[in-house]
Amino acid sequence: MPGLQQNVSLEVLAGLGPAEAADRLEAIAAAYAEAHTPEQALRFLLDLDARLYAIQGRAAVAYGNGLHTKHRHTRYHDFFVGRVRAGESVLDIGCGHGALAFDLADRAGAIVTAIDLHEANLRVARARHAHANVTYVCGDATRDLPAGHYDVVVLSNVLEHIDDRIGFLREVDRAAGPSRWLIRVPSFERDWRVPLKKELGLPWRLDRTHRTEYTLESFAEEVHAAGFMAVHQECRWGEIWSELTRAKA
Repeated sequence: MPGLQQNVSLEVLAGLGPAEAADRLEAIAAAYAEAHTPEQALRFLLDLDARLYAIQGRAAVAYGNGLHTKHRHTRYHDFFVGRVRAGESVLDIGCGHGALAFDLADRAGAIVTAIDLHEANLRVARARHAHANVTYVCGDATRDLPAGHYDVVVLSNVLEHIDDRIGFLREVDRAAGPSRWLIRVPSFERDWRVPLKKELGLPWRLDRTHRTEYTLESFAEEVHAAGFMAVHQECRWGEIWSELTRAKA
């Protein structure tokens, strides 16, 4: 292995073009995999895959000047914006840096209250995505839900981070009384490597803070248990995008 380490030293890689550097690293990964059992090889390769995914995400944020390029590539904002009417009040829970909250106000004409747990996120939101019709609030929505009625509740890649998801949905519905929910969650069925990682006992979630990732069936079960029904649903980009209303009695 000392020879291999020398071949992929940072100094050597820095002097190579992207394709040649990738060739060097691929050759070493292949050599390691071929020298071990299939299970050991998969454990190594899938762990490497997860680490590379995280690095790719950070690079995509830098390439997008602070905003992950998935916002424009997947166009998931369109799903939310197209289902909100001008003048409606929207509660955006877990708003992050505020890109979606801004679009809901600017493109849909909504009045948005956007809450996030982290003040650091909100500093970025106020600096980059300030809008006259967006109010940013710091708080834990499981405990510090902004008071008042809202026409629409938005959960964009948020629900999967919560332990008691059914209880949370019921409590927000009781407190905010929305007529519609717009929810985006990651799909467990996005790729064959996900169940393989789980089978091998490896971390299989996209984010270690995810409490779950959904199949169509598990999402439907949770929604139903919380008292809602889907009136529109799409599966795109390895995610489930759903519009919910209260289930009919």
